[in-house]
Amino acid sequence: MTELGAVFRPQLPPERLQAVARLADDAGLEQLWLWEDCFREGGISTAAAALAWTERVRVGVGLLPVPLRNVAITAMEVAALHRMFPGRPLVGVGHGVQEWMGQVGARAESPLTLLREHLDALRALLRGERLDVEGRYVKLDDVALDWPPESAVDVFAGATGPRTMRLTGEAADGTILTSDTSPDGVRRARQLIDEGRTAAGRTGPHQVVVYLLAGTGADAAARVRAELAARGQGAGADVGVAGDAAAVADAVRQYAAAGADSVVLEPTGDEPDPEGFVRFAAEEVRPLLP
Repeated sequence: MTELGAVFRPQLPPERLQAVARLADDAGLEQLWLWEDCFREGGISTAAAALAWTERVRVGVGLLPVPLRNVAITAMEVAALHRMFPGRPLVGVGHGVQEWMGQVGARAESPLTLLREHLDALRALLRGERLDVEGRYVKLDDVALDWPPESAVDVFAGATGPRTMRLTGEAADGTILTSDTSPDGVRRARQLIDEGRTAAGRTGPHQVVVYLLAGTGADAAARVRAELAARGQGAGADVGVAGDAAAVADAVRQYAAAGADSVVLEPTGDEPDPEGFVRFAAEEVRPLLP
């Protein structure tokens, strides 16, 4: 069964998160995703708060930009979340927006190498291993977590291009795809991920999470079109959906059929009613899905 989620977009002030998180939990939504977009809200701080305010909903961070983070800090924070809230955090890492990385002096010459090294070290630290690493970017000297997670933790990675998609198959446990991805794009991503998995000899499950830009209400179509246009997506792009619960559920089913394990509804940046959007996803869209 494909899980359904929603995004709390960081265009909202962080003090709005508590109400949205509690509503998602009470309404029965499976996942609530947060973004660590520069220069808005920290992913781990908001995830910890959302997890503490709720009892059941899984809280994802998609994603933590690896150029901003020493891998030991990432491992410490992810491990702490999983020990405090077992099974509920979903954390992804990724390249980050390169322009933003440049603004803070953290842009890597080889983002792919950095992501690979970060993923390899992060997953090993979360398994409780002690590491000595002398990589191009990741350097660790006799490092291990005192408090690793008590059970296996899946590490997600964000991907847009084909090389990164193959890398997520090789070195991550799941892949996060942006809302610029069409159903056919999910199929292609699955192929590339599987190429990476085959190259690495990996046979276990690999989860694919995809964001779906969605809007409902009287002006939903105009808001979705405006956001897609701002991203450079033309009117014929097979992404985004606007309409009632039946229309949104139909789009979710298309992504599920294409290979998505989780479809996360992404409101427009100017969504006028974030709480209502979460309620719509949980109470109107979710019942229409298998």
